[in-house]
Amino acid sequence: MKKIGFIPLRKGSKGIPGKNKRKMVGRPLFTWVLGEALQSHLDEVYVFTDDQSIIDFINKEYHYTSKIKALLRSSESATDTASTENAMLEFAKQIDYNFDVFCLLQATSPFTTASDINACLQEIKNGKDSALTVVNTHRFLWNTDGTPINYNPFNRPRRQDFEGVLIENGAVYTCNKEVLKNKNNRLGDNIGIVTMPEDSLHEIDTESDWIVVEQLLIERQKRAKSAQKITHLVLDVDGVFTDGSITYTKDGEHTKRFDMRDGMGLEILRQFDVQVMVMTSEQSELVAKRMKKLQIKDVFLGVKDKFTLLQNLSKTKGFSLNNVAYVGDDVNDLSNIVSVGWSLAPHNAMTEIKTNADVVLSKNSGNGAIREACQFIKNYNKRF
Repeated sequence: MKKIGFIPLRKGSKGIPGKNKRKMVGRPLFTWVLGEALQSHLDEVYVFTDDQSIIDFINKEYHYTSKIKALLRSSESATDTASTENAMLEFAKQIDYNFDVFCLLQATSPFTTASDINACLQEIKNGKDSALTVVNTHRFLWNTDGTPINYNPFNRPRRQDFEGVLIENGAVYTCNKEVLKNKNNRLGDNIGIVTMPEDSLHEIDTESDWIVVEQLLIERQKRAKSAQKITHLVLDVDGVFTDGSITYTKDGEHTKRFDMRDGMGLEILRQFDVQVMVMTSEQSELVAKRMKKLQIKDVFLGVKDKFTLLQNLSKTKGFSLNNVAYVGDDVNDLSNIVSVGWSLAPHNAMTEIKTNADVVLSKNSGNGAIREACQFIKNYNKRF
């Protein structure tokens, strides 16, 4: 049974311009659900968009997996008035309905997890023809004419005695091929229900919404992590190995300054069976040469979505994010900073990083910060 994910994206966004590509906790908004879809039981995940820059981003960023694909949608299906079903049907015809189960995932629902997706897929496996995610809210609802919908105001129930009501949160919809093909709709006649946490009811339509959702995501990631024995150290480069500055020669070549003490710290750490990885958004031959000199084999250059890559590495290499120590200095490190077992920031890191890191080092980047981090890990692991 072939199960495909479908994430529709439009260039236009009136409430928050460029919303889908804007960084939410340090990574493009749409990559939150895309990364979870990658970890789910879906066989393929398609991003369907009229934005060529997103297609280029996906083709470059997720080269390590064949599961994620991008297709160009027509301008007609990407207007303000076009329905999501219109895009779904256009896409389905474009791939000649080559699927058994269709899973619509909304990019503006960053609280969606792989478990939520898998739960909806399980509903189809259990015999439902479609499924959707909901939130059980204990709020009291009213009609515009002043009449209550779901409770008696003269016998107001206590929260613990009130069953509440189920509300669509718009995050995940699944259906079998026959439903989409015959009803031209995301839902059929035999619908399964999957409940998600109440936080997922938040929509991102205004700048205020963005602030609320981002803070809730940060807190969710922090609550989920657990500090365990550190088996992997993952490092950013600029602003961690270096002080973040670049020196250009008259011929246009640039140079970076590395601290030799950091290299020795990493060498000592490897003697204690801690694997070292490097993950940077920059595509630099100079960095590649330095890491080769340091005998670091796992070096990932030009990475924009660091969190999805780290998730994928943990799955393929068999380690938990709780066993990871991560050192980063800027906003594109934030998702990893709030998600791993231990996060560390150089003393001169950006405020957003130092606010959320578990440890703020006393040394600056490029001036002993990595060596200090290595010493912390060595001492910390002694308790295990």
